[in-house]
Amino acid sequence: MILFAMAGKILVSTAYLPPVEYVSLISRADEVLVEREENYLKQTYRNRCYILSAHGTQLLSVPVYLGSLHKTPVKDIRIDYSKRWQQVHTGAMTASYNSSPYFEFYFENIEKIISKNHEFLLDLNMELIETLLEILKMKKTISYTTNFEPVGEMENDFRYKIAPKEESPFTLKEYFQVFNNGEGFVPGLSIIDLVFNMGTEAVDYL
Repeated sequence: MILFAMAGKILVSTAYLPPVEYVSLISRADEVLVEREENYLKQTYRNRCYILSAHGTQLLSVPVYLGSLHKTPVKDIRIDYSKRWQQVHTGAMTASYNSSPYFEFYFENIEKIISKNHEFLLDLNMELIETLLEILKMKKTISYTTNFEPVGEMENDFRYKIAPKEESPFTLKEYFQVFNNGEGFVPGLSIIDLVFNMGTEAVDYL
């Protein structure tokens, strides 16, 4: 298992309501660089997250427009509002977490951001992560890359190490989950799973 980054600068991809391990990396960093110059990658945390419902793990995906040959810089990825994804996402969150201890304290702020109709995925993701860091009382310096750094050029490059279809290389603490159905802890979920279940104690699990 990979140990989390120590203090210093880290490089991460953009992510929609990112998984707990992504935020745990941020919690240990002094400075965070978010990649915006890379070509967009489908089926990654860049536009999706996972929550835990009464029926198991549920995928929430933000629909986006892709350019020709799918080689579109992530900074230029626009959100597709022809689909009712906002209502689907907020409805799924409510169904999954309205019985969790801290849902009523934090959901409204998240719902407002999702409902804003951001043009670009990058802007939606950034506003959500900034709000979640405020909830967690984490003050971090976050900025965007200005050019694409090839893999291996920068120390603490985590852009491609956290992916939905790969086993996480990071070790995380387990925490209480409303819908684990007695089957044990479910890893790889969005940070909102931790926040809604643990509230002010969430930061202790990062």
